[in-house]
Amino acid sequence: MGVTLTESAARHVGKYLEQRGRGIGVRLGVKTSGCSGLAYKLEYADAAEGDDHVFESHGVKVLVDAKSLSYLDGTELDFVREGLQQGFKFNNPNERDRCGCGESFRV
Repeated sequence: MGVTLTESAARHVGKYLEQRGRGIGVRLGVKTSGCSGLAYKLEYADAAEGDDHVFESHGVKVLVDAKSLSYLDGTELDFVREGLQQGFKFNNPNERDRCGCGESFRV
């Protein structure tokens, strides 16, 4: 399946990479954290690493390390604005539960 970006997320990432003046895309992953067990990691990527799986959505590369792919496969990353708040939102079909604070999840 892979990992995809919505048009809104791809536009946001593309603009940021342009302002930054470097980078090939966005890197997504998971780490052990929080009360539900896992937390999302998101950072801009300057280069692919050896175990990365590379996907492309709306002209933007999405890099996911091999260990995180089983947790993120099928995930769509969106960039949303809700009132005065804005940020990335993970739409992950593998997520079974999310902690009350929204910082961590369980598969």
